[in-house]
Amino acid sequence: MLHLAQVQNNESAGGVELQLLARQNSEHTWAVINPESIALTNSKSLNEGLLVLVDLSENHEILSIQQAKDWVLDLVQKYLTIEVNPTFLQEEAERVEQWRQDLTLQSQDLTRRNLELEARREQLQTLEEELKQEKEKLEQRNKESDSSETDS
Repeated sequence: MLHLAQVQNNESAGGVELQLLARQNSEHTWAVINPESIALTNSKSLNEGLLVLVDLSENHEILSIQQAKDWVLDLVQKYLTIEVNPTFLQEEAERVEQWRQDLTLQSQDLTRRNLELEARREQLQTLEEELKQEKEKLEQRNKESDSSETDS
């Protein structure tokens, strides 16, 4: 099973050990684990602090060790970098400008509609007042006509 480990000096044992930091669960998934140490017997080329990929058997025997530099750089390239492409930036700027223009047009349209609604509301209020006055005039006429009929 593949593990990410760091090379550390073990002064009490007088040698070098690997501190296991993470374990590969499947091709694209890893899990951080509680650090666990494995002693190294032949570690002349491994410097303290070096990150390595260690393939371990089920019995925690080291099957292979390789430097993790290329693996880490591959991760950074695949998942952690954004390539800045001038053409991409220009296209994004054009899209943003188009959105801005669209929003401005929509805002102007909404403002125009609000003004139209306000004008219609004022017209309705004026008509309501006129109708109210007409109704009052008719009621006054009816009263006058009723009172003239009762007088005669």
